[in-house]
Amino acid sequence: MQENQEKSKTITLLQVPFTGLGNFGGFRGNRWLKNRIQIFKQFVIPSLQNQSSKNFILWCSWRPEEKKNPYVKELVSYLDSIKEFRTVHTFHGICFYDDKYPDDIARERLLTSLHGTIPELLNVIGECSQVLVTLQPSDDLYASESVSAIQDYLRNNPNIQAIGFKQGYIINYQTKEVADYTPTTNPPFYTIRFPRDVFADPLGHAEYTALKKDVGKYPKGTPIPSHEYVADSLQYAIADDRGFMVGVHGENVSTNWNIPFRGDTIVGEKREKVLKEFGILDTPLLKIPLSIRKIILRSLPHSIRRKLRYWWNEKLYNFLRK
Repeated sequence: MQENQEKSKTITLLQVPFTGLGNFGGFRGNRWLKNRIQIFKQFVIPSLQNQSSKNFILWCSWRPEEKKNPYVKELVSYLDSIKEFRTVHTFHGICFYDDKYPDDIARERLLTSLHGTIPELLNVIGECSQVLVTLQPSDDLYASESVSAIQDYLRNNPNIQAIGFKQGYIINYQTKEVADYTPTTNPPFYTIRFPRDVFADPLGHAEYTALKKDVGKYPKGTPIPSHEYVADSLQYAIADDRGFMVGVHGENVSTNWNIPFRGDTIVGEKREKVLKEFGILDTPLLKIPLSIRKIILRSLPHSIRRKLRYWWNEKLYNFLRK
């Protein structure tokens, strides 16, 4: 009886792609990493502790190089001390397609990461019928009912393969200003439901997320190339609630407080209610040292910043890689 119950249960993983994603090999130096970890501990952890459902495992994924990094070792020890939820760390890179690389390299990186990571995750999750993988950015937050709502929806809608939030909030961690946030494309706050046997097979895992048709420059069969294309790969549902909060802190790769998707600023009691809902009402303002380059960038209009980031991240980096 107990064995049957174990096999029929659902496991929820909150995947944090700490390093290995994007340009510069997914690592922008120890100063960047130290700041990321501070933001994660100061804002993301309280938000996770505030979840009404603690029935999840926090999964932090790193590059192999971070296994001996002292900042990462300290974070591992810190997370081990938290009792509200379990944490697992893997050091084989990120387990989704990274469109910052050519297709053949991106596929090879994905399969290599899956081959190294999945056996370690299976040792942690044990027997189950399905695995829910929720993308949890290292500097963004979910509302207190988000994990519970995702689990309930997928339990009651067995034909849906994935669900995500389309609208949320944006916060400036350095001032704790809050505003509505409604992007026009699908944001990176989604959950994929994997049957356990599919999740456990690296090739099947990647094929499960493949595009159903050609989309832009990506041919049919490409594993989800970016969060904008989840609905082109899976039977997808959109949650109505404002279930996420994008954190702005000066170290962001692409998002800043003046992003066009930012809506009305929220003030007064409503702001306090929102901050409480995300578990950070009493969290102090963020204080991190910024590089001169970051200070200059923050003073420029958003349109100019986007062009400079594109030139730096795409053109210069690709030239240096040759």
